[in-house]
Amino acid sequence: LMRSLAVFTLQVLRNAVHVDEADVEKCVRDIMKEKKIEQRNTGFKTNLRVCLLQISGYKKLYLNVESLRKVPYDSDNKEHEEQLIELWNLLMPHESLKARISKQWCDIGFQGDDPKTDFRGMGMLGLVNLVYFSKHYTEEARQILSRSNHPKLGYSYAIVGINLTEMAYSLLKSGALKPHLYNAVSGLPQLEHFHQFYCYLVYEFDKFWFEEEPESIMHFNQYREKFHEKIKGLLLDYDVILTLKS
Repeated sequence: LMRSLAVFTLQVLRNAVHVDEADVEKCVRDIMKEKKIEQRNTGFKTNLRVCLLQISGYKKLYLNVESLRKVPYDSDNKEHEEQLIELWNLLMPHESLKARISKQWCDIGFQGDDPKTDFRGMGMLGLVNLVYFSKHYTEEARQILSRSNHPKLGYSYAIVGINLTEMAYSLLKSGALKPHLYNAVSGLPQLEHFHQFYCYLVYEFDKFWFEEEPESIMHFNQYREKFHEKIKGLLLDYDVILTLKS
């Protein structure tokens, strides 16, 4: 009988970490009942509810990010095109884009005359991240774009931005972002919280790049990996919160 009760208790706890948002309240009651904790213990109940929302929310956030990443950039999609033009206008307010297909795109760090080819790896997630940073941290984005044109230490702003989207995505997928998100968000993490972490990466990578003073852009992968390891190290701290101030 004792073994059966232990197995039942273990099952209740296992179910708790896989619970959907809609079932959190029931799961809280079940755990408190199973562990013989008074239902009127509101402090424990609140904390347990937040923890379960964070756990279930992390998984849901990953699915939402993955879904956005799988959406390919479509130049026939009006919304996609509008976001791309918005990116240009945010970063280059005093210079008009002369044509949709233009070498001007290289001025903000794309590889060729049509940015859609650069979004292949990260899909719309890459563009949404770039626009989010430019919209919410416009001054910082323009400053970093200007710094990226440095004659010796320059780098391709948009391409690096998309590369950092991949970094943020991989950290989310591996679970490495859990300490940050659990500390930063009391409840369900949203897509906005992922975008905010991305903004932190862009800002910090630019500082890191200029502090390291690489010999040339040809060493990008080496320094990108060094930065990646630095961020993973910071995320090992249980009290970590990696965000920029709005």
